[in-house]
Amino acid sequence: MSPSARNPFGTRNGLAYGLLGLPLAFVALPLYVILPNHYALEFGVPLATLGAVLLGARLFDALIDPLLGRLSDRLFARSPSAVLGMGAIAALLLAVGFALLFFPLVDTPTALVTWASATLMLTYAGYSALSVSHQSWGAMLGGDERQRSRIVAWREGLGLIGVVLASVTPVAFGLPTTTALFFVVLALGWLAWTRAERPLPQPALHAGEGTSIWLPFQHVGFRRLLVVFMLNGIASAVPATLVLFFIQDRLQAPKTMEPLFLGSYFLAAALSIPLWLAVVKRIGLAPAWLLGMGLAIATFGWATQVGAGQTTAFVIVCALSGIALGTDLALPGALLAGVIQANGQSGRAEGAYFGWWNFAIKLNLALAAGLALPLLALFGYAPGARDAQALDALLVAYCVLPCLLKLAAAACLYFLIIKHPQEVQP
Repeated sequence: MSPSARNPFGTRNGLAYGLLGLPLAFVALPLYVILPNHYALEFGVPLATLGAVLLGARLFDALIDPLLGRLSDRLFARSPSAVLGMGAIAALLLAVGFALLFFPLVDTPTALVTWASATLMLTYAGYSALSVSHQSWGAMLGGDERQRSRIVAWREGLGLIGVVLASVTPVAFGLPTTTALFFVVLALGWLAWTRAERPLPQPALHAGEGTSIWLPFQHVGFRRLLVVFMLNGIASAVPATLVLFFIQDRLQAPKTMEPLFLGSYFLAAALSIPLWLAVVKRIGLAPAWLLGMGLAIATFGWATQVGAGQTTAFVIVCALSGIALGTDLALPGALLAGVIQANGQSGRAEGAYFGWWNFAIKLNLALAAGLALPLLALFGYAPGARDAQALDALLVAYCVLPCLLKLAAAACLYFLIIKHPQEVQP
């Protein structure tokens, strides 16, 4: 019997387990949204060079995730306390790497590129080790669709609070205060995790399975879900990488409005999660995710009509796309937990699955930065551009490309998952 079956996953358990999601999401926004814009404007790093740095660092980050997943499984087999100890080391690496990344001790162009590459890899290593173990812990608590979605919703809902804080504090208080706040919430998140409900020990995997990093790919349900997740993830990663450029150059909004746009996006996502959980209760995880994709497509289609000065319209775009984001955050992870249960590997191989899951997330982000930024430069866009050709290129990259990718993801979700529920349900 899983812990969740014995004790309903209520507020106390939700806060204890989910609070670490707040600092992990808090740090993710500066790393994936603010960093490209920060290095381009503050340090003058060219977009093509910056894209190459981000691509290389994120590919490194993606490649280590499956290895970290297997390490996590071995630590879980030893004891939850071993996992928490590794989490403390990972949190320290994350904090140090983040501070060095945003406050470089060098200033020449070549040295800045080298420094950014090294500190990004350090930061990503700590972030990934912590994330994989934390996600695996939640999946090991098990339960039915509603229970699994509640566990993920606590983690992602508190994470969205972290993202809202991260969208406001850099502009309102500056990066030094943002960094100090991150240190505090990271320490609190780890301490709360030490008091979270612990998964019950499970029997070991069959001979040979425990050492195979490729174990998840032996199951068709995982392969199908991963295809959908990657297509949808790239669709979300491209506008996340480009949003500040869109706000500054296409919308031509003052910098002081950036917290409003980002805050409305993530706040709407956080507030939408209880709504999506109610939808899951009525129609199930996969159909609810499909509805969210449809909303995102409609919203980004409308965003193609938003021009300079239309800040109110863009706030609405941010809010609607944030509501759609709620499904991306709360539902795929719950579907993955169902795949693990359906494969009979609960409590034994979550790290392997979430290692590859996070590999997909990082690969999406790497492709978004490594392809979108150099292509924009190729078509004549640079930060501060105002000519029609450059802004049209930005519009296509920010709005049209995500819509096409979301359509592909929605088609795959319907034909690969919804039409084959036995592959993803225990």
